[in-house]
Amino acid sequence: MKKTILNILLEQRKGTSVTVQKILTEWGCIIKTRIGLHAGVLDDCTETGLIILELVGEKEKHEQLNMLLANLPGVKTELVVLEL
Repeated sequence: MKKTILNILLEQRKGTSVTVQKILTEWGCIIKTRIGLHAGVLDDCTETGLIILELVGEKEKHEQLNMLLANLPGVKTELVVLEL
């Protein structure tokens, strides 16, 4: 069994989240699972955030999405393939 995970770290969450959300919506057909995490709530929101995606479909599409996001300022990504 193979699982493909894309980790996305937003260093400037408030400034990049709209663009990242738009890209994820456009690529939604290859996203099986999405988890978004950030520390703090209400008046104590942080500027960093982590999005974890489980991807399905073609490897080439995974790599394209990864590069698209990684090229955004304030966004770091890591594409991981786990074989069980």
